[in-house]
Amino acid sequence: MPGPVFIEGDRIDLHVIEESDAETIQQLVNRPAVRQDLGMTTPIALHEEEKWITGDDDGTTFFIGLDGEGIGTIGMDDPSTWGTANISYYLDPERWGNGYTSEALHLLAQYAFGERRVAKLTGDVCATNDASAGVMESVGFVQEGRRRKEAFVDGERIDVLRYGLLAEEYEAPE
Repeated sequence: MPGPVFIEGDRIDLHVIEESDAETIQQLVNRPAVRQDLGMTTPIALHEEEKWITGDDDGTTFFIGLDGEGIGTIGMDDPSTWGTANISYYLDPERWGNGYTSEALHLLAQYAFGERRVAKLTGDVCATNDASAGVMESVGFVQEGRRRKEAFVDGERIDVLRYGLLAEEYEAPE
């Protein structure tokens, strides 16, 4: 069960990640479909997740919660001196296609632009991941570039798309 709610959404909430969440996070991120979409080539061990949770990571990451169950994570790096922050997310494949990631990204954008005063959010998407590109675009992110053959996934080199969203361009859902 995820930690306390930090940001409430309509259908999902963003929760504080606690040490007790390490096993669930490890199981989610190591699912083959998630690893492929993230461009990960090796699985993550439980001790690595525990170290990540308790470490001095420069960033803010939340557990995406649905009805008291952790179904993914979303986060951003600490803003750079220029006021930009890179985001990342993943969701349990069994929950794909329900708009949960788009809602979580809206909640993160509102937090980043409102409370953290970030000027710009950026994110990378494997060019083979149309669903994630769709999530970015549904929230207002614009494709800003393509890094050719940047990632190595499932035995082949693939392009990585760079997306960006400026604070002044962001429109929160009503």
